[in-house]
Amino acid sequence: MTDTADRVTRVAADLMDSAAAEGSRQSRSAKAQLDHWARVGRAVSSQQSAARRKVEAALAGDTPLRELSTEEGAVFNAEITAAIEEDLATVDYGKVLAARGITTVALDENGDLVQYRPDGSTAILEHR
Repeated sequence: MTDTADRVTRVAADLMDSAAAEGSRQSRSAKAQLDHWARVGRAVSSQQSAARRKVEAALAGDTPLRELSTEEGAVFNAEITAAIEEDLATVDYGKVLAARGITTVALDENGDLVQYRPDGSTAILEHR
């Protein structure tokens, strides 16, 4: 027998905010909206239709994007967007770029604009 009870899990804050906003428009709670999106995504991802195989081939770089229909292109874009958002949440691009010898600039926790150098040194940049 499958346990259908809810399990505690973490959800990205931006997804929770979007689910709350969309859920209120659809008369659903944020959790119900997330469940709905997950079920729709699961159904779409599990389709092994010719269109799905074509999108997967495009994602792998084996099919040119110009060969995708409008609908296939929308699925392709959604897959790419999700992958980018997942990577942004897990990869420290500052470290990746520093390892390549690239200096970056970002806001720190105080809201100051800081230059991060590949050697590990930093400098707060002045406003002008």
